Amino acid sequence: MPGRNAVGLDIGTSGVRAAELSYGRDGITLEKFGQVALPEGAVRDGEVIDQAVVVDALKALWKGSGFREKRVALGVANQRVVVRQLDLPWMTRSELKVSLPLQVQEFLPMAVEDAVLDFHVTEELQGPEGRQLRGLLVAAAKDTVMSNVTAVQAAGLRVTSVDLTSFAVLRGTGRPHSDVGTEALLDIGARVSNLVIHSGGVPRFVRVLLSGGQDVTDAIAERLGVPAALAEAVKRGTDEQLTPEERELATSALQLMREVFVDEVRSSLDYYGASNPQFPVERILVSGGGSLLDGIAPHLQQVTRKPVDTGDVLGRVRLGRTGLDEDQLAAIQPLAAVPVGLALGVIS
Repeated sequence: MPGRNAVGLDIGTSGVRAAELSYGRDGITLEKFGQVALPEGAVRDGEVIDQAVVVDALKALWKGSGFREKRVALGVANQRVVVRQLDLPWMTRSELKVSLPLQVQEFLPMAVEDAVLDFHVTEELQGPEGRQLRGLLVAAAKDTVMSNVTAVQAAGLRVTSVDLTSFAVLRGTGRPHSDVGTEALLDIGARVSNLVIHSGGVPRFVRVLLSGGQDVTDAIAERLGVPAALAEAVKRGTDEQLTPEERELATSALQLMREVFVDEVRSSLDYYGASNPQFPVERILVSGGGSLLDGIAPHLQQVTRKPVDTGDVLGRVRLGRTGLDEDQLAAIQPLAAVPVGLALGVIS
């Protein structure tokens, strides 16, 4: 019997997704996975805008997927999250927790009392001023975090932890014990994408990108004057209803948006590389619904000159009685990185 259960909850632009994991003598098992679509505008750039709609979706998710656990680990990623590397004077973890607001105010674009703060220590080092802690400062606007927490609570659930989705992606898709020294993980969402670079599981760089697959869908829909559903099919290369002229217009829109997105990723990798030449990126793993964009992986590989592969989330856990067949499991594979990674943060 499982010894401990945890549920990771991802509130995204296009839908809410949750994964329940159990931890026992046989390891970590995926017990359940579910998702419910959200209408456009209910969540904007990672922040709940229409609470009633999101609450209804969460209730439908729990009822339809059979989740029994009410406690959840919630992910956060939006334009009001700041992540940056800092060196701080060495101190104990308890001292760091108390003094962090005083240590980091000058690095924040918001008042410290308006932020939720965390400091993820990556290493200890001896600097010119003595012993130091190096790590990633994470600061999120408190009102944005609370808008999502409030929606979850209104659905009858209890938030036990709030975690940066980039760290969830690292736990869900990173390969800390591979033969690759440093790799970049790119989880492409609908409107928000997460880029995290790590060496052996230690995060070295995090960036939240405010673009994703839905931007491509919107560009195709606008160019052709077609509904979003048809534009989505065109984006994935699964629609054959267009005339040659429409197909050409759609292809040009897709290529333009794909190039813009990949260029933003390349710029972030270049910035990281200039600051961390001792830890060069050797591989890129992609996940998220936007990773299904037609041609995104080959173009990313061509521009960055790095091998690009698909993140294997489900390969890291045992599969329980999820109620999902092989086709359904294959379909959720690119979508599972964040909710599975959030749950892993609780039980691993």
